[in-house]
Amino acid sequence: MPKIFILPHAQLCPEGKTLEVETGKSLCEAMVEHDVEIEHACEMSCACTTCHVVVRKGFNSLNESSDDEEDLLDAAWGLEATSRLSCQVKLGQEDITIEIPKYTINHARENH
Repeated sequence: MPKIFILPHAQLCPEGKTLEVETGKSLCEAMVEHDVEIEHACEMSCACTTCHVVVRKGFNSLNESSDDEEDLLDAAWGLEATSRLSCQVKLGQEDITIEIPKYTINHARENH
């Protein structure tokens, strides 16, 4: 089973975290199931950018992004070459390291 290494994030994961999950699982689902409260305003339907992450290691082991995901990522805060929407990432066989950006764009959120 691959491991997900989450780099420290001030609000969501101050100490960082390591998760062990089954291959093929959605990255967003895995984080939520392990009490990492990453936003997913569209309920993981690839309709927003609130679950945006940057893959620091293991990017090439992941499934390819769709055109819809690529279009949405263009609007994400802090976009990088290895950015993905965690709801669209299916874990492969290799371990990955991710960073959750400091900010997210959530137009539906009441408390900014």
